Amino acid sequence: MSEEREDVRIYDDAESHRYVLEVDGRRAGMAVYHLRGGRHFFVHTEVDDEFSGRGLGTRLVKYALDDVRGAGGRVVPMCPLFAAYIKRHPEYDELVDHEIMARVDKTKETEDRAG
Repeated sequence: MSEEREDVRIYDDAESHRYVLEVDGRRAGMAVYHLRGGRHFFVHTEVDDEFSGRGLGTRLVKYALDDVRGAGGRVVPMCPLFAAYIKRHPEYDELVDHEIMARVDKTKETEDRAG
C-alpha cells in the first residue's frame, strides 16, 4: 500500500501580516502577527478543523520562528501556541523579547485584577 503525501507550503504574507499554511493548494491555517520595532508580536494562530491533529500548527510555528530568526528579528509570543512551543523548544528562547513580555504580562495581571 502506498502512502499518500500532502503538499504543505508555508510562507509569510507580509502585506497581510500573517504566515499562511497551505495544504495541497488550499489555505489550511495562519499565524497572525503585528510588526513593531523589528519585533513580531504573534497574536493568533489557527489551523482549520479539517486539518487539525496532524502537527501542522507546530510546523507553522516552527517555520515562522525560523523565518524571524533568519531575518535577525525578535518575537513577542502573545499567542498561546507560540508561547508553548518556545517553552518546549528552549533553543528559540533567545528570539523572545523578555522585557516586552514582562510588560505584557504585568498589563494582563492588572487587567485581570480590575475585572
